[in-house]
Amino acid sequence: MKSVALITADLVLRSRLERLLADSFRVVLFSSIQSSLDYIYSSMPDLMIVESMGVNDSSTKGILNDLKNDPIFGQIPIMVITEDEMVSSNCHCLIADDYVRRSSLEAEARARVELCLQRSARFVEINPLTRLPGNIAILKQIQSRLDSGEVFAVAWVDLDDFKPFNDKYGFARGDEVLRMVGRVILNTVKEEQPVNSFVGHIGGDDFVFIVKYEAVGAVSEKIIKNFDGIISIFYDDEDRTRGYIESSDRSGNNLFFPIISLSIGIAHNNLMRFSLSVEITEIASEMKRYSKLTPGSCYKVDKRTSRRS
Repeated sequence: MKSVALITADLVLRSRLERLLADSFRVVLFSSIQSSLDYIYSSMPDLMIVESMGVNDSSTKGILNDLKNDPIFGQIPIMVITEDEMVSSNCHCLIADDYVRRSSLEAEARARVELCLQRSARFVEINPLTRLPGNIAILKQIQSRLDSGEVFAVAWVDLDDFKPFNDKYGFARGDEVLRMVGRVILNTVKEEQPVNSFVGHIGGDDFVFIVKYEAVGAVSEKIIKNFDGIISIFYDDEDRTRGYIESSDRSGNNLFFPIISLSIGIAHNNLMRFSLSVEITEIASEMKRYSKLTPGSCYKVDKRTSRRS
């Protein structure tokens, strides 16, 4: 089910919309934008519906504008429930992706919600599992920062020994791990750098985050700490107690795989100049492979001042 965050203090409006949408959408109710933020940041709904009275509040309007300007949360479409006389108003034109009149809810709300979601899916590239931006968005983010002359760091995050985990426990539990990793990275990055940071999901067990160069070490350490504190709960008791998975290859040889760990490779433009996004991502990938040589979760930062010819 697609998730819809419905934000209104109007109990009658909440009841009407919940009745119209609840059979096809997971509707999560909030009385104000402030009370919805934890849910939005942690679960990233597919759509936000806000009544116009809330949009006209300066505090709410500021928060919604901040969300729209964020490279991660800006992908969430926002629908405004408006009074008939306010349809032509400019009060919410920079915030809303669509609107529906309060008087037309029964006739239009469901269709407009579905159209809004379809339109968003066409124009926004996101990973369906983690709801994080994908490769195109990642490269665009990197390139725009390079073009602007910003000094920043790109961190490539990869899971170690994830395939044996998938093989033993199945894809469903593997997907739960990937969702957890996406949440840990996103929440940690946004806690440490709320503005002008970015998190993307390359695919599979590979993720990327972008932060200020000065912050990347502290962010990486916190991500590793948070991840290492959670990952063992995804293992059965026996495997968790002994600290590894036991398996066999096709020849019948016993193989042992440790608890999943994180390898983070970091590239930056503090010491080297890059013109293209692929140049800095190649360095990040190289550092990621280097970090995988160290057992357990770790990160490695590129310290070179020039690229090899």
